[in-house]
Amino acid sequence: MWHSIEQAISVETGKSFYISEKKEISTRPASSSSFTCSYDNKEPPPNLSFKITDGHRSYFLKINNKDYLENFQAEAYSLKQLNSLANIASPNVTAIGTSLDKSFLVLDYIDFSKAKPMLWYQLGQQLAQMHYENRHGQFGWQHDNFIGSTIQPNHWSSNWTTFFSDQRIAWQLQLLSERSIMLGNIEHITQVCHDALLHHQVSPCLVHGDLWQGNTGFSGEKAMIFDPACYYGDREVDIAMTELFGHFPDDFYHGYQAEYPLDDGYEQRKLVYNFYHILNHANIFGGIYIDQAKATLSRIMSLPLH
Repeated sequence: MWHSIEQAISVETGKSFYISEKKEISTRPASSSSFTCSYDNKEPPPNLSFKITDGHRSYFLKINNKDYLENFQAEAYSLKQLNSLANIASPNVTAIGTSLDKSFLVLDYIDFSKAKPMLWYQLGQQLAQMHYENRHGQFGWQHDNFIGSTIQPNHWSSNWTTFFSDQRIAWQLQLLSERSIMLGNIEHITQVCHDALLHHQVSPCLVHGDLWQGNTGFSGEKAMIFDPACYYGDREVDIAMTELFGHFPDDFYHGYQAEYPLDDGYEQRKLVYNFYHILNHANIFGGIYIDQAKATLSRIMSLPLH
């Protein structure tokens, strides 16, 4: 395996690379640390992460089972799009490949530093500027990708409410139903979520798609985002998720609002957008997320429609 990684880096960079030191890095997600997973056969194997170096150049390496290659390919594609279209820094993709029984993704190695208030403000500004990237004209992505370990459908659509209600909410509800977990009638729940978004005018923009604090960092005087699940959607999906698993510092929101103020009704739509991520966690982890999904659905059902 290690020879395959060395070879891939050497080919992609045009310079011979031989690992002189490797250090495993713990990257266990916070979301899975507080309870026992109800679906042990569903939870994906975690990536093994390493810092590897030849004494001169260092890289961040992710390793997983060979059938995880498609996940790494989707991540690499999103990172390349962010680096091409956004002005927020993201790790560069160095190499991707497989050995006999493993798949791997090689990225820049980044020394992260402690966040400063001004850098959170900068991150908010830069995310807002990224959300002005709306040249595509439709909602979706060039291919399906993944949200966590779950396939995320991204078929192109000109209608945001239909896209989100069908390809996000209904999709997750159907996956839950296949585990004999029903939160209610899928068509009815999907329609309620559709109607909650109905009168919101949206321009499709590039979104990170999985923007919680664990997917942000700071290096020197630079804000960074990584582990994306990109598509073209409503910018509010990114802002909503920053409030789901630990609210970002206020400086982030001040920076965003100064650059691109949110529209009226965001607080209502936020429930629907975060319902998607809660459903996804219910599908992957089960446990308390099923209860959280039910509680969130109850709040959505009581929303006033305009």
